[in-house]
Amino acid sequence: MSIGDFLKRVFIWWDGQTLGTQLFTWRYGEKVGEDEQGNIFYRSHDGKRRWVIYNGEVEASRVSPDWHGWLHHTFDAPPTDKPFRHRSWEKPHQENLTGTPLAYAPAGSIRRVEPVERRDYEAWSPE
Repeated sequence: MSIGDFLKRVFIWWDGQTLGTQLFTWRYGEKVGEDEQGNIFYRSHDGKRRWVIYNGEVEASRVSPDWHGWLHHTFDAPPTDKPFRHRSWEKPHQENLTGTPLAYAPAGSIRRVEPVERRDYEAWSPE
């Protein structure tokens, strides 16, 4: 491990786990499971604390509703033990796309890739 990697591990929390989190997880954590994005979920040995170590960027919207419910003590059993029952009308989980090129842009927005011709209003001009 280079000095740059070591400093990154100590100080940068938004790109994975820091050294402190790694030590805490090693000492007190019990691995519960992993999601499809590679995020790893842990709980303390007494079961009172639950946390996630992100695979890459630390962004809470990357946690699926199944694991989110377990992290916040909505469900007692993790999705690895008791899978969450999804309804037929539910859309698949998608992370927050705000600030990315895939973010939602309504019709008429200057951020739209393909501009939409609007016929429902007329621009005002002074007479």
